[in-house]
Amino acid sequence: MTRTLSRAACIGGGVIGGGWIARFLLDGTDVAVHDPHPDARRIIGEVLDNARRARARLISAPPVPEGRLSFHDDIAGAVEGAEYIQESVPERLDLKHEVFAAIEAAAAPGALIGSSTSGFKPSELREGATHPERIFVAHPFNPVYLVPLVELVGSGPQDEAILDRAADILARTGMHPLKIRREIDAHIADRLLEAVWRESLWLVKDDIATTQEIDDAIRFGFGLRWAQMGLFETYRIAGGEAGMKHFIDQFGPALKWPWTKLMDVPEMTEELSAKIAAQSDAQSGQHTIRELERIRDDNLIGILHALRANGWGAGETLRAMEERAFAQAHARAAHAAPDPAAPLELHRAKVGGDWLDYNGHMTEFRYLQVFGDATDAFLGHIGMDADYRAQGLSVYTVETHIRHLAETGAGANLTVRTTLLGFDAKRIRLHHEMVDGAGTVQATAEHMLMHVDTQAGRACPMGAPLTERLAALAPGQSALPAPDHAGRPIRDIGWPLGEPA
Repeated sequence: MTRTLSRAACIGGGVIGGGWIARFLLDGTDVAVHDPHPDARRIIGEVLDNARRARARLISAPPVPEGRLSFHDDIAGAVEGAEYIQESVPERLDLKHEVFAAIEAAAAPGALIGSSTSGFKPSELREGATHPERIFVAHPFNPVYLVPLVELVGSGPQDEAILDRAADILARTGMHPLKIRREIDAHIADRLLEAVWRESLWLVKDDIATTQEIDDAIRFGFGLRWAQMGLFETYRIAGGEAGMKHFIDQFGPALKWPWTKLMDVPEMTEELSAKIAAQSDAQSGQHTIRELERIRDDNLIGILHALRANGWGAGETLRAMEERAFAQAHARAAHAAPDPAAPLELHRAKVGGDWLDYNGHMTEFRYLQVFGDATDAFLGHIGMDADYRAQGLSVYTVETHIRHLAETGAGANLTVRTTLLGFDAKRIRLHHEMVDGAGTVQATAEHMLMHVDTQAGRACPMGAPLTERLAALAPGQSALPAPDHAGRPIRDIGWPLGEPA
């Protein structure tokens, strides 16, 4: 069972630190920040804008209420009361030691202290620490609010318990903690990246390829395979039916061929630096950094959605994260106390730009998504939670009728008003009314739901607490006027078109 984190502190709010802040904050954790940079609030605010945009596109579950963000002038104020502290200051060991000393002087005794360092080992970070056992490496990847991997590194077997605690907490935020077996410079992922980086520098220096051509070789080629299978599984497939052993036997001799200059690194002269910068400007200079970040985020979201649909790799992490978000939304709905004699307002949504069709209006399937999420919110309200489903019981939608009444545009804030039209031992009949911020009805939906035994695959009577909560709602809901269109089928159209059937 993952631990719920109520308060975190982030020391440093740059590219990585800002991503950590967003990751924690959007998961509902209060975040206290210390960063002496004069533009820290603006930079973190821009990162949060991108993170909120990405989170809304990534997860279909209702958003978790954000945690509270606070800025502090000193480290002591930021770490006070924090259960988890993430250090993301520049890669200077003396600076990190100074920061850890200030953290330890003010942090609660049981607080975990993770470092975002990409290269230093925990044993180096712990030099001079008062309580070295609680300092460890928690190395993420940019953008931290989307990429799930975090490398957790301690100094030996004695650190297993603290790494387990950290993994438990970070998994709850939708991350994939990878515990490194033994400390080593640059951990695992950056050592692999460094190998590709060194080879790439030689290819540019020797005029074999430009920065764009190297990036194209990755993004149109092996990068696509690596994104969902990694290195060894990719090569296992390359070995055909004979598998990995055949691949190694076939390509093993190439290890002695002059294909790499891993330890022979080109000197980073001013000429080479300028060459790389000029090629990079030609490749991507037409976009601002914020535009590139949004392009990157959108591409990552698409890949993650595909992996989720296939139940593979990082998609499994996303699915678990989304299921937790739905469970939290259902729990909030179950504890809500709306007026039972009025339509229930249990779900809200905002129309993003990617929800639009070629006419510039909300596309058809998004209406069904909003109404489906509203149905889930209602089911959560009456007690259909994970514990109820664990009994092998659930509620399925068996019929839906949607009316599109307005042209819903980008940015519209939508509220769904839900009315219980009726229920019996096995069925629930709902009516949803989707309204915008001005109260204009955009669409309506009528759903017939069936209670099922998921193991037997057939309908069955509902149990507690659904029956009790539906009965409690019934007096107030039954007093509401039924919509005049409820239960009305689409009018028959004859053939030829326009003639009575």
